[in-house]
Amino acid sequence: MPVFGLAALWNGSSRAERVRELVEGLGALLPSPKPPGIVVALREAEATLELKLEVPSYPRTALEELTQQVQQSGGTLVELWRLPKASRDAFRKDSLTGPDTHQLEDFEAAAIVLHGHLQQLAVREPVPEGPPPGPASVPIDFFAQGNKAAAPPAPAEAPKAATPEVAAEPAPAQETAQESSRAYETFDTQRQGRRFAVKLEMVFRTELEFVREHATNISNGGLFVRTAHRPPVDSVVTVQVKLPNGERLQGDALVVHVVDDPYKGGVGLAFLNDDPTFAETLDHYLASLANSPAS
Repeated sequence: MPVFGLAALWNGSSRAERVRELVEGLGALLPSPKPPGIVVALREAEATLELKLEVPSYPRTALEELTQQVQQSGGTLVELWRLPKASRDAFRKDSLTGPDTHQLEDFEAAAIVLHGHLQQLAVREPVPEGPPPGPASVPIDFFAQGNKAAAPPAPAEAPKAATPEVAAEPAPAQETAQESSRAYETFDTQRQGRRFAVKLEMVFRTELEFVREHATNISNGGLFVRTAHRPPVDSVVTVQVKLPNGERLQGDALVVHVVDDPYKGGVGLAFLNDDPTFAETLDHYLASLANSPAS
């Protein structure tokens, strides 16, 4: 079952009572009523809640509602799975470790701990203004065709949630110049990482299909597969990519982009794997591509 990591941050300007109500109600809001991991970290000027949701597909509607509720309580929601692993590890080190970190069994216990700490922060001086910042903004352009609807909206008061870079094919020929320009202005100036053109043997598996294809480009966030088999956006597939050195990348990936073109069509996949071995294998392969004379 794929896992989506989330974190919410609050500081002394947050509404402690509203935070408690929100966290107590997470079991009814989220599709995974009891996540496999609930962590609360209390720090000098903020409090952080981390959740790991085990769900078969991306819970877009629930997370859009959660984002809104966290904002209304004075906090910031961060979708940790969207961050490159190095940024995700740094965030956890900065906001989810320390002597006052609690592994909790249920949302009610988390709500009580958060409420008490935020009440204490509220009476301290000076009171921070606005919601606590999330990790450094690293939004990525995996919608090269301007498909903005596939990305959850970022909070207005907070840095945009980081999005893993997913390799995307060139725009279909029928795309207008205006659409291309808008896509460039929105996403091209926000790139992080590097895409590499490749031809890697791979398979991806859904609940109904097992498909052998080739990945046509790859980045540290995902890859693009040119294929006539196009699972819907927000569905999760299992991928296995064969690297030239014989190693394999295997794990879950989220369908974030579908190109319905008869010649260049396919799917953009974002890696969900949080395993250090997966990240190390991918990083070494990308480094070899970056250092090759052809690059």
